[in-house]
Amino acid sequence: AKLKRLNEAIYRAERALTRAEGLPGRDWYKYQLAAPGKYTGYGAKTLPGVREALEAGQVEEARQQLLVLGETLAAYAEAIRGATKLLSEL
Repeated sequence: AKLKRLNEAIYRAERALTRAEGLPGRDWYKYQLAAPGKYTGYGAKTLPGVREALEAGQVEEARQQLLVLGETLAAYAEAIRGATKLLSEL
């Protein structure tokens, strides 16, 4: 039962790196750490919300995406703390 709870916690941690609203202009890409670039085909872009806004010169959107990224990483950190606690109980 404890192992099952740990597996669920790890699953939730990975899901914490997604956002329901997706990336700007591409709501079908939910993952916030990497995605195919808008204009690079399948070439991956890291931190795509922030990076692509900066590359397009959209400073205000980049600021907004930094806030979204911060919230996403905070949720991930909290999920990892929970999984770590469960791991210590095994």
